Amino acid sequence: MEGRTAATTRRGETYAGLSRAQRAGERRARIVASAVQLFGTRDYEDVTVADVCTTARVSKRYFYEHFDDRADLLLKVNREQNEWLLRGVAAAVPAEPASLAEVFRPALHILVGMLKSNPESARVIYVNAPRMESRRRGVLREDAQFVAAVLRRAGGTPRDQVGYDRTLLALVAGLSEVIIDWIAQDMTGDQDDLAEHLTGIALALAATAVSL
Repeated sequence: MEGRTAATTRRGETYAGLSRAQRAGERRARIVASAVQLFGTRDYEDVTVADVCTTARVSKRYFYEHFDDRADLLLKVNREQNEWLLRGVAAAVPAEPASLAEVFRPALHILVGMLKSNPESARVIYVNAPRMESRRRGVLREDAQFVAAVLRRAGGTPRDQVGYDRTLLALVAGLSEVIIDWIAQDMTGDQDDLAEHLTGIALALAATAVSL
């Protein structure tokens, strides 16, 4: 009896060398990859839970173990993709930049390069999820806080914190709109030119922010 119980437990917990938790994690990763592919190539309204499950090769039962519905999936995928992008941008900024240009130029060249190399992720971050207004506004505020944290590497404390925060919000909103326009044009044009244009916009607004 003990032998049969142990064997049953092993069969339930381990399959193909993976634990139950590992299998769940692997299924979630496939769902997320499927979502990036589908939301990155179609409009949000044209993607169903069934589409995601078919592409990910999982049943709806497993989908609902991780996500409440299609909107919840897109919100979580958007958050994860945005965090991936910000990690790459943060890594490009020197630990002790000597100027604002040393903050923004490498960061924005990396950002544009990452988006260009991952067009489906770019669409998920900047096109589909922003249609969900609450998420769009949340992302802008998160990104403004990220920029504030990066600017602290350059030193200085704003005298007018409210004005500073609002200027950084305007900065990330403006950059986002330029990037959205670029994505809408199928990312045509020289990416280095785009990065330099974004840098010019960022430097102009950041200079205003740090003078407050």
